[in-house]
Amino acid sequence: MNSLRIFAVAVAIAELAACNNSPQEQKADNIEANAEARADNLEEAADNASTEAREGSLENQADGVGEKGEEKADATRTSADIDGNSADDTVSGNSQN
Repeated sequence: MNSLRIFAVAVAIAELAACNNSPQEQKADNIEANAEARADNLEEAADNASTEAREGSLENQADGVGEKGEEKADATRTSADIDGNSADDTVSGNSQN
């Protein structure tokens, strides 16, 4: 089951890479996808935990991983916007959407 999820994430990352995104946008998408995959693995481990305390701990870790990944991806996107490398540069009129 884990290898199926990893394969699905890899396919999603490859599809995102094929889009007309800037390198930093692609990096942000990869960060987000990896964090989601790690969070999914932790949630699956929580489902198989032998105690409720362990299950709660793993679910909290999954939430933290997801949030940190999202924050890091957002920071990468913000950095891309500041650098002028975003896929949607409406200020200069060079929008690629």
